[in-house]
Amino acid sequence: MSFKKVDITELKFNPFTKIGKEWMLLTGGNMQDFNTMTASWGQLGVLWNKNVLTCYVRPNRHTFSFIENSESFTASFYGEEFRNALSFCGSHSGRDCDKVKETGLTPAEFDGCVAFEEADMVVVCRKLYSYDFEGKDFLTDDGLNEQFFGKDPYHRAYISEITAVYVKE
Repeated sequence: MSFKKVDITELKFNPFTKIGKEWMLLTGGNMQDFNTMTASWGQLGVLWNKNVLTCYVRPNRHTFSFIENSESFTASFYGEEFRNALSFCGSHSGRDCDKVKETGLTPAEFDGCVAFEEADMVVVCRKLYSYDFEGKDFLTDDGLNEQFFGKDPYHRAYISEITAVYVKE
């Protein structure tokens, strides 16, 4: 594994493509006990004078408790050759299978958190604030609530300080 720590402000990428099209793995826990899930919703920006990543996790996802019970977690990004692995991690629960075994991803430690050696970029995040989505808070009646939630539980949002970024050398 050969990664170098970089300043996120020096990177050049499109966050809409990176998160929305290429997806990311959110991973909570430690090297002894962790879980990962695919996410395609999130934001990168500045809040409270900090570089932040905001991500969204439903409470019924296995990864939820790992992120909820940790101070920090990772968001990691991959090349197109790992699309099948990310698809698998987004459609199977770590309660029912071993995602590492099924995908061939190699866990690695980044500042006390877990990501994978196959990543192109790993963002280490320290949780600052969380809030839960609620149906009553939708400001429009254009069907977003029904389209994205229906019978599924609402997400918890995690606004997290980006404490480190590692890119593959």
